[in-house]
Amino acid sequence: MKRSPFHSFLSVLYCSCLLSLTAGFSPVQAQTVSSSSQNVDKASLPGLSLEVPIEGKFVEKEWETLVKSYGKVATGRNGIYKIPSANIPVLSSEPLNVASKVAAEKNKATIFMAVDQGNGNYVAPGNGMYSEVEALLKNFAERTRINYNIKLANDSYVEAQKKQDRLTKQSEKLVRDIERNKKEKENLTKRLEENARELEQLQRDTETNKTDLSSSGKDLETKKQALEEAKSKFPK
Repeated sequence: MKRSPFHSFLSVLYCSCLLSLTAGFSPVQAQTVSSSSQNVDKASLPGLSLEVPIEGKFVEKEWETLVKSYGKVATGRNGIYKIPSANIPVLSSEPLNVASKVAAEKNKATIFMAVDQGNGNYVAPGNGMYSEVEALLKNFAERTRINYNIKLANDSYVEAQKKQDRLTKQSEKLVRDIERNKKEKENLTKRLEENARELEQLQRDTETNKTDLSSSGKDLETKKQALEEAKSKFPK
């Protein structure tokens, strides 16, 4: 199947991003996850926090997409997402009670995630699931950075495509205008040639008319004289 230039472009960009991530830093060093407590729907919950330093609204949308893959989400105000029976295989084979909160700003977003392993036993430093939740958040941040770079590249491509389309249309219009101008010039040239021939004919007709007018005048004078002569012979 033939791939479009845009898909090829995205593939190159995606690979470049992965290479940059691999060469520049390890996933653990890329982001710092910290334990914290936050109020979620007026309840103070212990959990893990991670700051993602890119456009906050984009991060929130990516996070919403992720948590929806875990099960039915109750979305409240202020960036709160709750999954009462979350299915998260990378954390546990059993359903988990998950609550999260996203604080989105212009150029960053902070993700808070509280995971109840059962009976209010929330994931915290030192228990068995902490490293798994930490890895989940870091992997999310890594995928989000890649997706954001793809979004920026796509936006840039779309703008470039719009400019290309605009210039192409302008070029096509210029070609049409040139063709129209050529036709108008041809028509004007043809009309000028016709006008010149008409002028020559009018000039010839004028000379012929002068000759005819002179001849007619002489003939009229001759006829007038003949009339007067005929009248003079009328008996008195």
